[in-house]
Amino acid sequence: MENYDVVIGLEVHVELSTNSKLFCGCSTKFGSEPNTQACPVCAGMPGALPVLNGKVVELAIKTGVALACEIAEVSKFARKHYFYPDLSKNYQISQHEPPIAYNGHLLLDGKKIKIKRIHIEEDAGKLIHSDDEFGNSFVDLNRSGMSLLEIVTEPDIKSSLEAEKFLNNLKHILEYLEISDCNMEEGSLRCDANVSVKLKGDNVLGVKTEIKNLNSFKAVRKAIDYEFFRQVSILKQKMDVMQESRLWNEELQITEGMRSKEEAHDYRYFSDPDLPSIYVNKDMLDKAISEIEELPSQRKERLIEEYNLTEYDAEVLTSKKELSDYFEKTASKIRNPKVAVNWIMGDLMAILKEDKIEISNSPVTSEFMVQILTLIEENKITGTSAKEVLYECFKSGKPPEAIVKEKDLIQINDDNLVKDFIKEVLDDNPKAIQDYKAGRKQALGYLVGQIVKKTEGKIDPKIITDSIKKALEEL
Repeated sequence: MENYDVVIGLEVHVELSTNSKLFCGCSTKFGSEPNTQACPVCAGMPGALPVLNGKVVELAIKTGVALACEIAEVSKFARKHYFYPDLSKNYQISQHEPPIAYNGHLLLDGKKIKIKRIHIEEDAGKLIHSDDEFGNSFVDLNRSGMSLLEIVTEPDIKSSLEAEKFLNNLKHILEYLEISDCNMEEGSLRCDANVSVKLKGDNVLGVKTEIKNLNSFKAVRKAIDYEFFRQVSILKQKMDVMQESRLWNEELQITEGMRSKEEAHDYRYFSDPDLPSIYVNKDMLDKAISEIEELPSQRKERLIEEYNLTEYDAEVLTSKKELSDYFEKTASKIRNPKVAVNWIMGDLMAILKEDKIEISNSPVTSEFMVQILTLIEENKITGTSAKEVLYECFKSGKPPEAIVKEKDLIQINDDNLVKDFIKEVLDDNPKAIQDYKAGRKQALGYLVGQIVKKTEGKIDPKIITDSIKKALEEL
């Protein structure tokens, strides 16, 4: 294996965030009963005419601009002929030449992964196979006619890990710009991988195989690694790799032959006579540019510089636009942004994950989070009380300040009162005092815990620790 390099190109299929399909008004809602979101257009009925969804064009241009592509002033739709058992009219409306965007790139650790083309096309339907004795298959046309973008890279990717990282970065951009929800479980992001191998140092690319419909990044990585191993094994036996389409068998963890690989001429492309060309003018282009204020990578660098964040923290915070927005709305209104990072990425995200709620729907709004962190900064509540406030705010939706007042969580800062609590706990725990003086440092933690418990977390643990150490030294 060490004498060979793998060469990878990706074809990424992205379902766009539109309320209606590409050429008709049918809903794009996921999970509806089969064939309840289909009409004569997406069912391919004779005489039904497609009408282009303008929102799709806007999102396609926006994607092209984000990926540094040239945008075609004029592009058009073509009919791609192929037998699709789940696409009734037996051809797919897609774009051939020219596509709406081309010659772009995505930066990956300073390296340009070139984008060959981005084109608009419709999705096919879905086959539902019964498990009864008759073995029937049924067609669900709900997905037929959904608007897709196909993003095709040049063969610039040199490892399965690089392919996975490319897909992650692309997913972040598409989610960030609200082009697609990229929900792989619902089929909003699918990937085909073109894989070939060549001898190290050789400029001649080997015969490629296409691995179809990979629906997870983990599957992409595993399928590429297996295919590299398979092709190298074939070449070592002095045999030829066959150009074909293959499928990834998740259960067996292998790729399996599907069909011989088609070339463009096999699809018999010709211009769709029912659809006019797409003309992109300066206003459309300017609108797309104006809507792309910051890409995730740019925002990540800014957050590191502006808020003195670690690269890891900035990476997590920019993984979703809503999360970045939440952080900035919070951090801009408190003294120490790092505190906001810890609370958002730690306690808040844990509660959201447990209840399976997105941060955009969090009952603890950024305004409420600012209130909680300000109460801590002003020494009005302790960190322990703050956790209680956060949880109660999440469950009830009440403002943090109201919760503090209602539950009487105001921090105890009276030195005399603190001393009284410490004396009371020390009087009740003579053995812990003996253990501490005998060098058993865990006794200190026990005593601190007793005071925290007695005061219901209303005294700062650091104040307790410092005060109790002083009191023990005086005994």
